[in-house]
Amino acid sequence: MAWDESKTWMGGDAQGTFYQGLLDDAAQAPVRNAKRKKVVHPQEMPWEMARQGLLKHLLNEGMNTRMETVDAYMQLIPPGSHSGKHRHLAEECVYVLEGRGYDLHQDCDVEITDTYHWRPVDEIKRYEWEAGDVIYIPPNTIHQHFNSDPSKPVRLISSTNRIFKYCGLNDMEQLENAPEYDPSITLNAKNILQYLKNK
Repeated sequence: MAWDESKTWMGGDAQGTFYQGLLDDAAQAPVRNAKRKKVVHPQEMPWEMARQGLLKHLLNEGMNTRMETVDAYMQLIPPGSHSGKHRHLAEECVYVLEGRGYDLHQDCDVEITDTYHWRPVDEIKRYEWEAGDVIYIPPNTIHQHFNSDPSKPVRLISSTNRIFKYCGLNDMEQLENAPEYDPSITLNAKNILQYLKNK
């Protein structure tokens, strides 16, 4: 052969069926998807006492739904309380279903070389919101939600695209826990109502 590098690329006996695996996966998708939910009922949506707060998962990769790319949860913030504080590389869109409050956002300077570094800037920005508003959270922004009302709860719908995780960009860090966080408690409708009453 005329190519000098043939002495290198012609070597090796390893075998693979990766392309065939793609074809097989595509052929099996209709059967697999027929078993996945297109409608998720409230009783099938898991509660979670999370470090970020009181959550009810609407769509999640672990829920066996047809949704391939988006995770979404409802977050409940008791009167006068706030969420945890965290940062993640994925963009986030939050719809305010009920209540009023504000967000604190802190941008980060990011450096990506062979390693990944981030540093919060000094400025913290405040954004007021109320029912019907949409809150946009840019990538890698430290953020936290606050309920301004001392007598009524806040309900938010958060959605993120899980494609970040599959691109190796699932960089996420919890910087502060929600006040209600207690890993020993199992959430249910009854105790959620207790949390949503005045403290």
